[in-house]
Amino acid sequence: MNQLENTSPPMLSFREALGFWSKLGWISFGGPAGQISIMHREIVERRRWLSEDHFLHALNFCMLLPGPEAQQLATYLGWRLHGVRGGIAAGVLFVLPSVFILLGLSWLYMEHGDVKWIAGIFYGLIPAVIAIVLRR
Repeated sequence: MNQLENTSPPMLSFREALGFWSKLGWISFGGPAGQISIMHREIVERRRWLSEDHFLHALNFCMLLPGPEAQQLATYLGWRLHGVRGGIAAGVLFVLPSVFILLGLSWLYMEHGDVKWIAGIFYGLIPAVIAIVLRR
């Protein structure tokens, strides 16, 4: 057996994990680099739910698969922590808040994008996203 098979995640409640995945869904913007960075910092470094080796193994595997690696990684990590229901919850909560945010911002831009202070807010988001990605 290799080291990844011998390590088991610490006991954490499904409710605690749901809270994390929900929070991640609301704050995970900046593209896959920013999203993966947040997951690594929170899951490996801060909360120690998974080892560095296991996280990197999962990340490498997700990067080989076609499709969005951050979404796949979140789903896999949710599955690793709480089985099928954890994977489904992590996958849905990773994407769903972004859908609502994008719908709201799209509506705001289409309806009021010509208002100077609203246009300024949109221009102000650009450096915020860059800062989040560069933070890691």
